[in-house]
Amino acid sequence: MSVAKTPRVRPSLLNRYLLREVGQTWAAVTVVLLLILTTNQFAAVLGDAAASEIPRDAIVRVMGLTIVQYLTILVPLSFFLAIMLSLARLYHDSEMSAMMACGIGPVQLYRPLLMLGLLLASGVAWLSLMASPAAVREVQALAEMARRDTGLGLLEPGRFISFGDSGTVMYAESLTGDQHLHKVFVQRRVGGKVEVILADEAWQVVADDGNYREVIFARGRRYEGQPGEARFRIMDFAEHGIPFVIPVARRSALKADERATSALLDSSDPVDRAELHRRLAPPLTLLVLTVIAVPLAKTEPRRGRFSGLAAAILVYVTYANLLAAGQVWLEQDHVPDFSGLWWVHGVFLVVAVLMLLAQGGKFRKWQRRWFPAGERA
Repeated sequence: MSVAKTPRVRPSLLNRYLLREVGQTWAAVTVVLLLILTTNQFAAVLGDAAASEIPRDAIVRVMGLTIVQYLTILVPLSFFLAIMLSLARLYHDSEMSAMMACGIGPVQLYRPLLMLGLLLASGVAWLSLMASPAAVREVQALAEMARRDTGLGLLEPGRFISFGDSGTVMYAESLTGDQHLHKVFVQRRVGGKVEVILADEAWQVVADDGNYREVIFARGRRYEGQPGEARFRIMDFAEHGIPFVIPVARRSALKADERATSALLDSSDPVDRAELHRRLAPPLTLLVLTVIAVPLAKTEPRRGRFSGLAAAILVYVTYANLLAAGQVWLEQDHVPDFSGLWWVHGVFLVVAVLMLLAQGGKFRKWQRRWFPAGERA
């Protein structure tokens, strides 16, 4: 008489299968979320470029730097959702039931998931600690460059622009390749008076230090007077110049999100310490969410594949809000620095362990051990 043996699944085969399922889903979710965010951000960047807040030839560069900052937030969320969706499909298609019949439990699922999670957490740590602060600094540098370079180079034919520090508004019908304007209109305020200049041609001369510029007008007429008065001064000229000074940006210090991580480590300022803990949070969040996703994704086969997404989103929103609140408390010095944001990760890690114990029946076993049937009755 032979006894049937329970079939066993090779761990390497299961690992490859889960890695493929979760990896493909993670890539798809990341691309979708990134497209949604970048589409909205692209409109904002175009608006900044139109308002001369960033150089127009740096739009693609700014978008790339923005994507670097987005990935720091998106990768933990997309990996969490990828695990939820992949495991939910396995439960829905009864594949997880077959795995469990072969001796595969939640603990065995963690091996491939944590392998991929550790790899992604390493990348997120580099993005959060190194790449993202550098991207913020570069975006600010581009904004400063745009403010310094505001002038004739930003003028488009048929469009009014403002430049200089005197409220000067300029318009030109055409702009040639040598940066000479033609059919130019200029209006500016000098004290209580208004000056209007009409010229056939104009160009700008820049000083060696770049802080002083002069716009030269050729073959035109200038009108000068007080608004509301009938008397105006009219002057024809062959050549006329308007000087203006580029204001020099004077930033006392970098903001906390622009400072290098090494500088934050040496700082005792609560805002800098809070920023340091914020940068440490994304890779830890990814790993903690990986632990939570396995018990949270457990569903009955008859339920839909997306039935657990609402709970997953609620968990992530709560997690993110607690991290944000913890950062504010650190900045305001309401909590000690050594606690940092570790307590937030610890709370969710304990919740994940409790969920695993509950699904494994540990609580029922402990209940039977501590409270026998006679005592419970």
